[in-house]
Amino acid sequence: MAGSDGDPRRIGLGICGLGRAFSLMLPTFARDVRVRPVAATTPGRAARDRFEREFEAPTYDDLESLCRDPAVEAVYIASPHQFHREHAEIAARAGKHVLVDKPLALTLEDAEGMVMAAREAGVHLIVGPSHSFDEPVALVHRLIASGEVGRVRMINALNFTDFLFRPRRPEELDPATGGGVLSSQAIHQIDVVRRLGGGLVRSVTAAIGDWDAARPTEGAYSALMRFEDGAFASLTYSGYARYDSDELMDWIGELGHAKDPRAYGKARTALAEIVDEEAETAAKRRRNYGFPDSKPDLDGPFPQAHEHFGFVVVSCECADLRLTPRGVWIMGDREKRFVDAGPPDIPRRGVMDALYEAAVFGREPLQSGEWGLASLEACLAIRQSAHEGRTIELRRQIAARPPQGAREGET
Repeated sequence: MAGSDGDPRRIGLGICGLGRAFSLMLPTFARDVRVRPVAATTPGRAARDRFEREFEAPTYDDLESLCRDPAVEAVYIASPHQFHREHAEIAARAGKHVLVDKPLALTLEDAEGMVMAAREAGVHLIVGPSHSFDEPVALVHRLIASGEVGRVRMINALNFTDFLFRPRRPEELDPATGGGVLSSQAIHQIDVVRRLGGGLVRSVTAAIGDWDAARPTEGAYSALMRFEDGAFASLTYSGYARYDSDELMDWIGELGHAKDPRAYGKARTALAEIVDEEAETAAKRRRNYGFPDSKPDLDGPFPQAHEHFGFVVVSCECADLRLTPRGVWIMGDREKRFVDAGPPDIPRRGVMDALYEAAVFGREPLQSGEWGLASLEACLAIRQSAHEGRTIELRRQIAARPPQGAREGET
């Protein structure tokens, strides 16, 4: 659908929360002509002033007021996790499509409430960005759906980062309010694995690491997920800022930019210079939109490769598939070849594709509210399994929809 000048119709997007999540979406909003931020609400005056200046658009004191703006067609909810349900329900009741940052919510009850609110209002609920939208993941999804490599049998995913030693607000270290690596990081890995494994996780067995008295929270995990069709996946994550698994990704960082391996220990060193909780909160705030440490920005450097969430190998009946930030290695019985994903043209394009197709054409996205609920169930099962020392059976799973152009049954 195009406008009168032949350009794609632009979706008027309202922003709820101008923090770090919004800052990371800025390169997307700057380059994707299909979406235009037209309004925002956030507590901080500095962020509101910058938004009004850069986007020449109004800001509001609360989400209800923003949703009354007729220019707003959809709302991007980038507020802290614990507010997702409240904000999603406000937007849905106002008849706005909802893009909510991962995770969908902190509890299954809240997630189910959000799904129901969107369903009753007749609007689309999309959960993202998560790394399941990354182009190399989509490419592997298409390869599997084509039947070329046979059915998925095993997936191995691992990621070692400095997540826990970046500046954090107190609630970001408290699992009850979405802190630690499970709520913020595991959901990425689960989304990727579920998309490639078909979606229907049957059970989860897991262990969690909490190893630093100065950062007492969930800092690492390993999980074994079994799928309904017999496939299984191993997921491992550490946020303790020691080994950096970007070494396995040709030193391309999570956002697709080149990374200097000589900067080893940078996060721990910087954190050691912060004297107390108040100073750490201030350091975290300086990385948000509206503050000088906020990066990337509207004029930030373009990523050299696609985003990723660490090392992933998918073992299929006829080949092993290794995901990289630039494409996918297909390793068969006697030869291997590389399928180039092409250069990124719009950062996080897959997220905007889902939002645009849902809002303009009414197409249900793969990463729907129901999908986000299923991923959250798997995420919470990691914690439950670790705490109770047993395997957790899942009951809210949904299948991964075939990619466009693939036939039903080919996933």
